[in-house]
Amino acid sequence: MSRRRPWRSASADDLLTTLGRLTAQVRRGAELQQARVELAEVLQREMLPAALPEVPGLRTAATYAPARHGLDIGGDWFDGFPLADGALAFSVGDVQGHDVEAAAFMGQIRIGLRAVAAGAGDPGEVLNRANDLLLSVDSGLFATCTFLRFDPDTWELASARAGHVPGIWATTDGRYGLAEDAGGLPLGVLPGEAYPVTRRRLTTAGAFVLLTDGVVEGPSFPIEAGLAQVARLVSARAGDDPAEVAAEVMTVAERTGHADDAAVMVLRFDAARDGGG
Repeated sequence: MSRRRPWRSASADDLLTTLGRLTAQVRRGAELQQARVELAEVLQREMLPAALPEVPGLRTAATYAPARHGLDIGGDWFDGFPLADGALAFSVGDVQGHDVEAAAFMGQIRIGLRAVAAGAGDPGEVLNRANDLLLSVDSGLFATCTFLRFDPDTWELASARAGHVPGIWATTDGRYGLAEDAGGLPLGVLPGEAYPVTRRRLTTAGAFVLLTDGVVEGPSFPIEAGLAQVARLVSARAGDDPAEVAAEVMTVAERTGHADDAAVMVLRFDAARDGGG
C-alpha cells in the first residue's frame, strides 16, 4: 500500500502569486469586454445619421441611448432619407443580439433598406425585399423593423412592420393611440414573408413616434405599461418641437430600468391641406 504524501499548506507567497495571476486574467477579460462594448458603441453611433430629412410642414428628430450598464450595446437604429420620387423614407429597428456583430449587422440592414427602397413601390415591398436580401447573406441574425414612407404631395404616411413594437400617434386635438397595424415576421426569419401596408392621411396636426423596445420595456414594468406612458406623454406634447418630444420620450427608458439600448424617432406634422399636399 502506497503511503500518502503529507498535506502541506500553501505559503503566503504561493497564495499571493496565484491571486495575482487570477486577478490579471480577470482584468484582461474585463478589458477585452470593455473594448468590445466601446467598439460596438462607436460603430453604432458612426452608422446612425447625423440628421433626418424634412419638408415644409414636417419636422423630424431622433435620439439614441446606449445600454445603461454598457453590456448590451446592440443593433438599435433609426434612419431617414429622401426617395427619387420626392417622398421621404424613415425606419427604426432592432437587431437581435448585443455585441459588435449586432452593431455591424445593423449597418448592413440600413444600407440594404436604402438600396431596396430606391426601387420598391411601398413599405411592404421594401421589407419583403430586404428580408430576402438578409436571408441570402446567412448571418444567423434577425431584426425587427418599422418602415415608413411619407408622401409630401398627398400628405400620406404609409407604414409596414416586421415584428417591431407599435408606434404611437397623437394629434393636437387630443386624440392618441398605438399604431398596432398588421405586420409580418422579423427580417431574416422566413423567405417570402409578406408585410401589410397601413396608410394614413395626416388630416390633423400632430406627431408620430417610432421607438425600440429598450425605451418601453425593462425590469420596472412591462412593455404595455411603457407604451402607455409614452402614449400619454406624446399626447400631451403632440404640437411641440420634435427634438424635445424625442428627449422626453427617452426618459421613459430610465423609469423602466432598461438594460438594452434604445432609439426614438419623432415625426411632427402639420395638417394636410385641402385637396392634397
